[in-house]
Amino acid sequence: MDCKSSTTIWKWQVVISFLLCSWGWVCGQLRYSIAEESDPGTVVGNVAQDLGLNLADINKRRLNLGSEGSSRYFAIDQRNGALTVYERIDRESLCGSSLSCLLHLEVVAENPLELFSLEIEILDINDNSPIFSVTDQVIKITELLTSPGVSFPLETAKDLDVGKNGVRQYRLNPNPYFSLSEKNRNDGTLIAELVLEKILDREEKTEHKLILTAIDGGEQPRSGSTQITIIVLDINDNAPVFDHPSYKVGVLENLSLNTVVIKLNATDLDEGANGEVLYSFDHHTLDSAKKIFDLNSQTGEIFIKGTVDYEVSKSYELFVKAADKGSPKLEGRCVVQLEVQDVNDNTPEIIFTSKNKEVPENVPIGTVVGFITVRDKDSGKNGEIKLEVSPDLPFRCQPMSNRYSLVTSGHLDREQVSQYTITLIASDLGSPSLSSQTTITINISDVNDNPPAFLQTVYNAFIAENNEPGRLLCTVSAVDPDEGANANLIYSIAESHIDASPVSSFVYINSDTGNIYAQHSFDYENFQVLQITARVEDSGSPKLFSNVSVFIFILDTNDNYPTILYPESSGEITAQENIPKSASAGYLVSKVSAVDLDSGHNAWLIYSLVQPASPSLFHISEFTGEVRTLRGLHEVDNTEHPLVISVSDHGEPSLSTTVTLLVNIMDNIVQENPKSHDFLTNSKSTPDMTLYLIISLVAISLVFLVTFTILLVRCLRKNYYSGCGSCFSSKSLSTPYMDQYQPTLYLNTDGTLKYMEVRMAPPEAPGPCYPACFPPIADIPHSTLTKPQNVALLNDVIREPYPTSDSVCFNEPNQVRY
Repeated sequence: MDCKSSTTIWKWQVVISFLLCSWGWVCGQLRYSIAEESDPGTVVGNVAQDLGLNLADINKRRLNLGSEGSSRYFAIDQRNGALTVYERIDRESLCGSSLSCLLHLEVVAENPLELFSLEIEILDINDNSPIFSVTDQVIKITELLTSPGVSFPLETAKDLDVGKNGVRQYRLNPNPYFSLSEKNRNDGTLIAELVLEKILDREEKTEHKLILTAIDGGEQPRSGSTQITIIVLDINDNAPVFDHPSYKVGVLENLSLNTVVIKLNATDLDEGANGEVLYSFDHHTLDSAKKIFDLNSQTGEIFIKGTVDYEVSKSYELFVKAADKGSPKLEGRCVVQLEVQDVNDNTPEIIFTSKNKEVPENVPIGTVVGFITVRDKDSGKNGEIKLEVSPDLPFRCQPMSNRYSLVTSGHLDREQVSQYTITLIASDLGSPSLSSQTTITINISDVNDNPPAFLQTVYNAFIAENNEPGRLLCTVSAVDPDEGANANLIYSIAESHIDASPVSSFVYINSDTGNIYAQHSFDYENFQVLQITARVEDSGSPKLFSNVSVFIFILDTNDNYPTILYPESSGEITAQENIPKSASAGYLVSKVSAVDLDSGHNAWLIYSLVQPASPSLFHISEFTGEVRTLRGLHEVDNTEHPLVISVSDHGEPSLSTTVTLLVNIMDNIVQENPKSHDFLTNSKSTPDMTLYLIISLVAISLVFLVTFTILLVRCLRKNYYSGCGSCFSSKSLSTPYMDQYQPTLYLNTDGTLKYMEVRMAPPEAPGPCYPACFPPIADIPHSTLTKPQNVALLNDVIREPYPTSDSVCFNEPNQVRY
């Protein structure tokens, strides 16, 4: 068949297939035809066009042939979707003598995943000549007794081609004694018989030689020949006769070997050797039937010698002849037709097809994962199949036209189950039922659906002030249950400002390890707590992140010397105090006041005399700094006494500051207008004491009023009201500040003012500020110990128009002593 007729047939098939699909009869199945021995590259048909795909969709859908064995003969051109011949096709080696030669393929399309059935009919071409199995056939005919019209079977020519390319006629060379008769067997095979036209006379001619030619029906016919030798024998006038000219027998497949199917019987009226019959298969019996069945030449029993398989052949036709032992031999013939009956002897076959090795965990319910094809070679109920899938899994089988699709029936979560093992069980409806099972593995791929999470809800770091830059503060750590890039974590610091400076100027974080380092040295007197926000994000798409608060507590070190507030002294002027000669024992000479910017023990001060001029005359209280006389003054005592006073803290190591106080002993002390510090040290009770007390109370109250007003304004300006509000209750802010400060006066035994203490007493307990505020320091009687934050606050008020901290947290009453 030429390419033009093949193309015409293919076009008609496509048209018919399109019409059937539009009527709802056929859909999802294509059929083409191609002549055997076509050159590689020959176009069979355009699959993409017949599936309704345009050129833009061909690359996207990625058409591929399935894993069927026949797919090696064809290929799909990815440029235009054309199905082409990839390897030489020999129809005879694929389908033998079968009239129809169909190759079943499956076309897989991706994005979305679809499966289409494809049938390709291999058309026969006339590439084989008829062949006789023997080159010389010998036929013996008894003279005189063989009447004209008797036929003799001839050797059948075999042609590997089928249809019209097979044997279509026989020719016999002309002669007066014989003619040729042709007829078709049940399977359509043309057979020839030699017909006697006139009685043979052995005395006239003992041997006749004829040429039999077989011709096929191709457009360019091919032929094959064999010689027929006719030997004329003497008389044997009775041939064996069978009980029936034909027999029909039903045979179950898979019968055991040597099982007798039928016993034939032929009788011969002759006696002796002319009446003894031998059975055999004649030339018309196919070789395939001879491989399955055999014949006992003596008894006429046909028995099984091979495997009877319904799936291989559903029927067999046996041509049997019975020949006597006369001379010449006479023969009788019959036909035995065997119908093979199916039994349930084939287990179902399961084929799973999928191009996706992994299924994303976020696919919606009903997503197609793959296709399942089930087959059973049996017929009827024995070939009907039901398919079951493993229970309690988020997958189910959805039936299609001639297969199943495996779809998701529940939500997938890779973090819970990363791989599913699914068992498919196929059972037929035969009795007894046969089943088979296969296991498929579905891997779940990760999507970025889990944000990273820190291992702690809050991180606290402690570092002593004056640290070296680059010091490791702490390490934040997070985990992400995703995998790959979705779990690749990057740490950073959220952008914010601390005292108008970017947070990046204070700390640095390693983006890979989460280590947080100090950018520079910290000063406890400027900052006690730094709050930053650490962020971690993954590398997925889209990126997911989490935040965590990190509190960095600056610990105080003893790095500040005590500062003497009173008496004031410089390198040129030495502080002086005048006392009368009439001063008695315990007379208050002066009171040294000092502060230390450190906190805790580092700010706990102690006073001492370093080099007292008269060790027995003066004494200083180590806690209050009050300098008093130990005894009354004598005339012999010097009028000037330089006192070197040391103020030391309790730090490790201890730091100290000294001041020199020159005490002058005078006969009479001229009354001067009291200075701002006189009433705090050695002044006695005067008529103006009440005025001084009022002025002190008003001044201190105004200082605290201004301080808290500034703090409140700064908190509101920087949107830190919530943070500051947690330290000061709303009620305390609305109460007049004068009501919050309670002054307490401490007098000496002689009625003079010893010192004044002002306590801030909020009407309600303050709310929480930071997770950990500074711990209270135990009150020590007559101590000048001062809270570090209060000292910083007072100094800031004196030196700057605004405090250096954004908020102040008081957890207990604070003391300011003079």
